[in-house]
Amino acid sequence: MTEMKASQALVKELENWGIDHVYGIPADSIIDGFAPEQASVNYIQVRHEEVGALAAAAETKLTGKIGVALASVGPGAVHLLYGMVDAKMDRTPMLLIMSTVATSMINTRFIQDMDENELFASLDTFHEQVSNPQQIPSTIRRAITAAYETQSPSVVIIPDNLASKMIDYTAMPVQHAAKPKASGTSEQVYETINLIKGAQRPVMVVGTGIKDAKAAVVGVSKRFGLPVISSAPASGMVPSNFENFMGSQGRMGTQPAYEVLHAADLVLMVGSSNPFVRFLSKDVTFIQVNERAAGLGREAPATQLILADAGTYLQQLIEAQPDRLQETAFLKASQKSRANWLHYLDARAAERPDGLLTAEGVLKAVGTLADADTIYGLDIGNNTVWSTRMLPFDQNQKMTMSAWFGAMGYAVSAGIAAKIAQPNRRVITVSGDGGFSMIVQDILTQVQYQLPIINVVIENGGFGFIRQEKANSGQTDYALKFKNANWAGVADNMGAIGLRVTDDESLKAAIQKVNDLIAAGNKTPIVIDAIVSDQPPLETGRMAVDPKVDTETDIKAFRDQYNFPADKYPALSTLIDQQ
Repeated sequence: MTEMKASQALVKELENWGIDHVYGIPADSIIDGFAPEQASVNYIQVRHEEVGALAAAAETKLTGKIGVALASVGPGAVHLLYGMVDAKMDRTPMLLIMSTVATSMINTRFIQDMDENELFASLDTFHEQVSNPQQIPSTIRRAITAAYETQSPSVVIIPDNLASKMIDYTAMPVQHAAKPKASGTSEQVYETINLIKGAQRPVMVVGTGIKDAKAAVVGVSKRFGLPVISSAPASGMVPSNFENFMGSQGRMGTQPAYEVLHAADLVLMVGSSNPFVRFLSKDVTFIQVNERAAGLGREAPATQLILADAGTYLQQLIEAQPDRLQETAFLKASQKSRANWLHYLDARAAERPDGLLTAEGVLKAVGTLADADTIYGLDIGNNTVWSTRMLPFDQNQKMTMSAWFGAMGYAVSAGIAAKIAQPNRRVITVSGDGGFSMIVQDILTQVQYQLPIINVVIENGGFGFIRQEKANSGQTDYALKFKNANWAGVADNMGAIGLRVTDDESLKAAIQKVNDLIAAGNKTPIVIDAIVSDQPPLETGRMAVDPKVDTETDIKAFRDQYNFPADKYPALSTLIDQQ
């Protein structure tokens, strides 16, 4: 037992859990404990608490180890909400530590005396305000335990006068509860196999629950002849060069994924509660495998529900079906649809509408900068659509995004987390100009900590994702365009390396410059500011391409709008008929 300030005991408890850094803006008495412990727990000084909270959430998503964000009383604490809600909606463990006014000032209408308890209580599972200094390290311990157990954020509030008090502290052993991986029964396995064999157009839909089961997903797909469709957040968890992988479904999806899913007569959904399956035909046979009972049967009526770990159950299917099923006309047509789609993306990358680069062209070039284990931090909007379509996920690349909350500004924040947590991996972030402008100040954080992150800004002068949504519903784009800065110049002024891309020559030069910097061991962040056409990505939330489903008028309007001719990119039903 050692006597020390309660704030120092707080840091010691973080270290006890293997936490070696936190994010925030130092203020109030909590920071005093970090100064003597800075060799073991680093305080990453972000320029906005929102970025710190998003970085903490992203770090947990990427590493599995809890991320921690700190803020001072009042305004600082409020700024943590953005990242906290992201963590809550993405079921991500996270610890938020915040100050409040001194105990003698609580509920007296003192400056910055706000009810943080009331504000945060509905957004976390563990939420406590300490009432004496001795409680601080034990409350931190229980908060971390609860965050891991519930896969959600925990909040600890510390009155400003308590953290500086002297207390006795002894570190206790840390126990991580090992969660056994549930398997299906043999009866469930054989029922699943029989249902698949009885279908004519079976598909597999996967979500983030398959993050450790890439090989099993590929194995089941090959063994049973199943086209694979991922959720957008699961992009990268199935190899992008796998011939049975159709991409993701929804607005952040692909044409083959849309058509294959809507043509299916059986859906095997694994590790996912994909909200889009609720729009499928009621005649579809639906099988769901999920390790969470609460996620089973939530999105669609199911023929079979299996409470099991994704990888474990998929391996059971492989072992129970030793022979590979014969490829169907449906699978062959799906593979052809995928090949046509890839040709379409190449064509889009080569186009120069009004003499401008396309986002597809920029990101195809950026993809050449990725190595086998690159981490991508993706923002929200059309930049996400283009990124998941164009960037390579063919080896051990990993991606993180704000999946359910859709927090703009996530990419740069996630890039900071990725490079700090895994400094030997290459990190590329992709932002739209709208999201980038919200958090551009934290390029300074990247500069300050010498984080050689490659930040790509897709600049088209507006909130493109929302503009496309409005256009699809016949509305105007009022208030959705804006003026930009020269983001490469801004980056230069911050001490980063800014590269402005406006045409093929400058794009080629920028890619060569980045490669040269990588080869030279560069330690400075890079911002590639790419000016692109404001043409939206091809809409895949609702497509009109199938002559057996859609009217001739609707098909013509859709194909003309997106320059998607039927002779080059026929409907899946046409490809099936050609088999």
